[in-house]
Amino acid sequence: MTVQTRQMVDSFCEMVRIDSESGREQEFIQYLQKLMERELGASSVIDAFGNLVCRVPARGSTAAPLLLAAHADTVSPGIGVEPVIQDGVIRSRGETILGADDKAGIAEIIAAVKASTRVPPLEIVVVRCEEIGLKGAKNLDYSLIKATRGVLMDSDVLDKVVIGGPSHYLIDVEVTGRSAHAGMEPEKGVSAIRAAALAFQWFPEGRVDPETTANVGIFRGGAIRNGIPERASLRAECRSLDHQKAERLRERIEKAFREAAANVGARADVSTELACRTYRLSEDAPMVQAAMEAIRACQLEAKTSVITGGTDASVYNENGIETVVLGIGARDEHSVDESVAIEDMEKAAEILVALLERCAYRGRSGGGQSEASGSGRTHGPGEKRTGAPVQGTE
Repeated sequence: MTVQTRQMVDSFCEMVRIDSESGREQEFIQYLQKLMERELGASSVIDAFGNLVCRVPARGSTAAPLLLAAHADTVSPGIGVEPVIQDGVIRSRGETILGADDKAGIAEIIAAVKASTRVPPLEIVVVRCEEIGLKGAKNLDYSLIKATRGVLMDSDVLDKVVIGGPSHYLIDVEVTGRSAHAGMEPEKGVSAIRAAALAFQWFPEGRVDPETTANVGIFRGGAIRNGIPERASLRAECRSLDHQKAERLRERIEKAFREAAANVGARADVSTELACRTYRLSEDAPMVQAAMEAIRACQLEAKTSVITGGTDASVYNENGIETVVLGIGARDEHSVDESVAIEDMEKAAEILVALLERCAYRGRSGGGQSEASGSGRTHGPGEKRTGAPVQGTE
């Protein structure tokens, strides 16, 4: 059976019209629950965090369950999206993102499951709050999940299987100085903005090395034009495919803000969170091999990739689910120029159909392999039920 492209595109356009910025996904989750029950014959439950878990019975298969994963939330500006189709490409009108990340992935999952004649038992999981620290996957009720292998539809290009990701630190900084009238007695003030700005010269930003990045994405400070600003706040991040590099860079950024603030008589309070820890699957892992075969079956040259973008796959692998990431065809994600070509959506769904066919024939062995970079060792996924993590790159 072939993918019903027109239905998939219509469904996708309907999805992106439903607002679902991070933290505001409830309406969209409820829409998806009804859609999957109606279109796929799924049984479903919404867990305590608000994540959607749908189960689709096997068709012509006695294989082990397979996780199909995506996320419901979008970045901003994502309110009032209106899709426009021109020359085979879907875009927004230009004032908002499109939401192909990750609603194209959801539409492709539904289209692929409908088109497949053979599927293993499926657990379709759509989580909340992926864009703000993978919170949905971290708070997923894993007692609802039986699968030990999975596919996350949340990459861009179609010919790559993502098998690894970074350690990713979120860094929040609150700087406190001392307010004063800027015209009458500025010498009594301590500028929180100046203190924060001084720290910038003490750590690198952008591409630090081929596997490491750092960024300050939000900087706010001050309240009035004629007042020495007492407070400033920043939201920064750093990430690396080498966990120790990420750790050292986090420490360097934290130290820079504390010392810069102290040097001018201010105070910097810094809080950090490890959003995800680096991991890497072996290229010989069963799900990696199955995904590569599926891509080749669709006349593309399959490649593996390790990326510095964070995905829910790091959390699923940590919870013992050998998960690869496949492309959805989206371009210029997280911007008002975001788009997806209809032919790329069709190809992504076809790749997933080919993968479902292969997984339907595979046995019940679910274990995969995760490599610790540079150690020469190979590790299986962590024991999900006891919470032992997959070992990642140190």
